[in-house]
Amino acid sequence: METFSVQTQEHADLVDVTDRVQAIVRDAGVSSGAALVYVPHTTAGVTVNENADPAVVHDVLADLDRLVPWKERYYQHGEGNSAGHTKSSLVGCDQWIPIENGRLVLGTWQGIYFCEFDGPRTRKVHVQVLKG
Repeated sequence: METFSVQTQEHADLVDVTDRVQAIVRDAGVSSGAALVYVPHTTAGVTVNENADPAVVHDVLADLDRLVPWKERYYQHGEGNSAGHTKSSLVGCDQWIPIENGRLVLGTWQGIYFCEFDGPRTRKVHVQVLKG
């Protein structure tokens, strides 16, 4: 397993980590298999989405904020980051991506995003490459 850090810049942020994951796959020398991308944080996540148009990142974050507002009077968690925990649960903390011919199998417009919901912070991403 390989681990790398991500420094987020905003309270809510999506950071494209596709190239970093692909480098780990390349260095592992696996031509066919799968890569598990896992985020060990309760107010962060990982997703696969479009990485061609930056407006998509804006829209995803805006929709999540609309669905799960940052401040609600009914939140009971004392740290003030209840929305971050909920968003992490909705997005999920892992993604499996197939590997073929030593490359991540992603669609033309797809990228892997680290999702920050309680930043800015320095976070970790774990990648486990499995041979098929």
